[in-house]
Amino acid sequence: MPATPSAPNEPARPSEARDRLLATAERLFYGEGIRAVGVDKVIAEAQVTRATFYRHFPGKEDLVTAYLTGRDNAIRAGVAAGVRQAAGSHGLLTLLVEGIGQEVCSPGFRGCPFINAAAEYPDPDSPVHQAVLTHRAWFRQTLVDAFGAEGHPDPERAADIAVALRDGAMVAGYLGDPEAARSTLARGTEALLAAAR
Repeated sequence: MPATPSAPNEPARPSEARDRLLATAERLFYGEGIRAVGVDKVIAEAQVTRATFYRHFPGKEDLVTAYLTGRDNAIRAGVAAGVRQAAGSHGLLTLLVEGIGQEVCSPGFRGCPFINAAAEYPDPDSPVHQAVLTHRAWFRQTLVDAFGAEGHPDPERAADIAVALRDGAMVAGYLGDPEAARSTLARGTEALLAAAR
């Protein structure tokens, strides 16, 4: 039997409040910038009390870290689905490039949330910066594995170049012509794959 939603005067389950806080934070942090959005705005738009916020997140940095971890988990799940769709690592690079290209060209695109967060939290010891580095290390290793599966002679170097291409596409897609950024990313990745043939 499906769960029934809480009535308006019933308190939401704790996970509902936390989910609402995270969804609100994701929308605001990505759309307006992390430092530009205060906790009070997140609380007001998520329609929770200050006590509820602090029950789930000791402070703003904890909320930001949870936001980035959620984005990371969603991306990892999407890549895992892509691996299954591509029947392994072969073909994964094509799916990754297509997915990134679609993201770059999507309405409301404001660049990479991880690059944006790193710019706002430059201290490498910050939990926010560490969440960014964790995501990037996973993404790079995913590319190393994919290039290796394609038979590239130097998958580590190919992955480094592909990460730089992806970062450039994210910035160019936001600041310039998204279609050109998507096309450049695809052509660059194809040139890297050509070295494996």
